[in-house]
Amino acid sequence: MIRSVVIVGGGTAGWMTASYLKAAFADKIDITLIESAQVKRIGVGEATFSTVRHFFDYLGLDEADWLPKCAGGYKMAIRFEDWNKMGEHFYHPFEKYRTIDGFSIADWWLELNDGTVPFDRACLITAALCDAKRSPRMMDGTMFAADLEGALGKTTLDDKRAQFPYAYHFDADEVAKYLSGYSVRRGAKHIVDNVEHIAQDERGYITHVVTKEHGEVHGDLFVDCTGFLSLLINKTMGGRFIPFTDVLPNNRAVALRVPREEATDMAPYTTARAMKAGWMWTIPLFRRNGNGYVYSDQFISPEEAELELRNKVAPGRDDLTANHIQMRIGRNENSWIKNCVAVGLSSAFVEPLESTGIFFIQHAIEQLVKHFPSEHFDDAHIAAYNQRMARAVDGVKELLVLHYKSALRNDTPYWHEAKVRAVPDGLQPRLDLATERLLDEETIYPHFHGFESFSWVSMTLGLGRVPRRPNPALKHLDPTNALKEFDRIQREGAELVATLPSVHEYLEHINR
Repeated sequence: MIRSVVIVGGGTAGWMTASYLKAAFADKIDITLIESAQVKRIGVGEATFSTVRHFFDYLGLDEADWLPKCAGGYKMAIRFEDWNKMGEHFYHPFEKYRTIDGFSIADWWLELNDGTVPFDRACLITAALCDAKRSPRMMDGTMFAADLEGALGKTTLDDKRAQFPYAYHFDADEVAKYLSGYSVRRGAKHIVDNVEHIAQDERGYITHVVTKEHGEVHGDLFVDCTGFLSLLINKTMGGRFIPFTDVLPNNRAVALRVPREEATDMAPYTTARAMKAGWMWTIPLFRRNGNGYVYSDQFISPEEAELELRNKVAPGRDDLTANHIQMRIGRNENSWIKNCVAVGLSSAFVEPLESTGIFFIQHAIEQLVKHFPSEHFDDAHIAAYNQRMARAVDGVKELLVLHYKSALRNDTPYWHEAKVRAVPDGLQPRLDLATERLLDEETIYPHFHGFESFSWVSMTLGLGRVPRRPNPALKHLDPTNALKEFDRIQREGAELVATLPSVHEYLEHINR
């Protein structure tokens, strides 16, 4: 029987793992987390999926308690700027499409659209809320989507039944600190020390790690949360890393933490703005913005990228320290080898264009609990886990490549290269199909990867990959109900904009 788990590495991945295992197994499993005081954390501010709600509810944490302690904000969508034409934007929201007379409102938009109202504003209320920078909650704490209110309890990503309308932005360092306190209060052991050696038995299983000050730390199962270093899964266990550089162009990032000049000007969305050699993120936290430039050093140097970022988001603020990050884009062939499991950056990473970093961590630790081993470490059990991890990452890879292939921008060498780059196996038929009809659950990437068909459709339509003609069946149907639904969406959006507080007003209220 497995009685002890040793997590090597802290940060968001390490402390999410420790806290989740404690919530799942309580005192039946001993948890020890070892982290170095010298290792610099990658976390620069994080954006999440709406399904991260399952993680915090599983731990029994209330949003109004943890969010203010982590400089948190709300995320209702990703706003894509300048991906088609300079000055244009569209939203990828946490909102499913409505269905009218058996057809999605996206189908009806293609049939009835006269070119005056963009897809996201015609078919979704989220666009109006984001434009007006509204909070998803009233001042009394109630959510505008009242039917989705309430804690989910110990549920997982597998239990998702409805689309929750928002996710979170938060300071990654503060979340790690908060979850550290949660874990330690529940009995997890925290060791701040450097790992100097990793010992293995004759089978290649890890028996213990040797730390500089605390000596040997033994365990039955070891979790690698050492980030891009991958100290256990790659350097010790010899795992093979599969790079995605053939299909995804970016390999570096530079980040800045920027105070907002106008504190109240806080958006409930992540911004992804296309730049000349990549794209720039803006993540609004309660007291500042997290900004970063994700780019390919084939087309711009780190120094030039930092200057371009500073000129965009912090002109004249030479006092702000830039954080340069060399990204390892791809995944391990196997994230679990013998008695070692990699979680977080040590397992896989794709550029943060769709905020997948926390999702990969959450998915990994949920599946670790569901596939928790016996002392025999059954090969079939481990293979099932590895298949799920690989499929999830590969699905996200496909969706990200779709962003670059479908964007209309083609005005720099970088954007030209993005158009002629290779595509993952299976994606090209989907790209071709999207020019003929809307993608659906039967035609998107078929395995669980965190995104549903409405996300694929939001991106294809937003980026300009529009079917050449509407669904012919709609020519034979009465559009009355569809027209009423379009009007209803506009009314609902206007009413909510008039009723809801700004996101800053609400967050200021719960931060008191």
